[in-house]
Amino acid sequence: MSAPRKPLVGLALGGGSARGWAHIGVIEALEEAGVRPDLVCGTSIGALVGAAYAAGELERFAQWVRAMRVKDVVALMDVGLAGGVIKGDRLIEYVRATFVDRPIEDLPMPFAAVATALHSGAEVWLRSGSTVDAVRASIALPGLFAPARRDGALLVDGGLVNPVPVSLARAMGADLVIAVDLSSDILGRHLRAESVIEEPAPSQVGEWLRKLQESVGIRAGAATAEPRAPSMLDVVASSLNIMQVRIGRSRMAGDPPDVLVAPRLAYLGLLDFHRAEEAIEAGRRAAEASLPGLRALGLTAG
Repeated sequence: MSAPRKPLVGLALGGGSARGWAHIGVIEALEEAGVRPDLVCGTSIGALVGAAYAAGELERFAQWVRAMRVKDVVALMDVGLAGGVIKGDRLIEYVRATFVDRPIEDLPMPFAAVATALHSGAEVWLRSGSTVDAVRASIALPGLFAPARRDGALLVDGGLVNPVPVSLARAMGADLVIAVDLSSDILGRHLRAESVIEEPAPSQVGEWLRKLQESVGIRAGAATAEPRAPSMLDVVASSLNIMQVRIGRSRMAGDPPDVLVAPRLAYLGLLDFHRAEEAIEAGRRAAEASLPGLRALGLTAG
């Protein structure tokens, strides 16, 4: 009699902008506990981290993320008011030049990303072609990043339709799904400056960036406690948070993951990419808290 087949484990990484660096801590903690997923999929920032993991580049990617400072975040912004405040070309070209862009079907680990067709609202699963192009489409947060074009269609952030892609992981063949939800604690928090760029040097901030800061709510100088009206980015980000939390809860109620990892990251703003260590540590703590559930499924020893 043949031994029972080992269940395939899928990792579904949710969207959440700068909170997404927590995925790195989650993956590091899982691997330290002896849990290595057989496949990975992601939405938005989850697609970016998931692609690095599937490509075997996570360690180098994490080094880049941990070294990111405010000036590096600023340097990756390229203003383009047609379709989004940030075009996204500078970020994607940096990723393409720094990390090998292989076709998704050639990656060492099965990978897929979620995007949304802008005209129809259809959920799009990106499972072939350029890995970087798939990530670019998945991270195109409406109002912030310009849409991506693929096969004649305009694609935007997959979080509009599937914020935590458990269903995609199962469609890829996963028997057990570990899902990472970055938005479990964000509802009900007070509107605040979603990201504060502190004391940038004059040479780093040109007039175009000052206009961008004013338009999206990134403020030069130290933070102030004075009450203020919410910026455009505050309103857009909070509205998207509400939508994605509601959609994510509904989707996972119908197709729950076997283990849910939920880092507590409400204090991180939309563009706080320079606070990677905080996010990574929060991801690590959340993954460690999920270890009893993983043991119950036979995925870890002890």
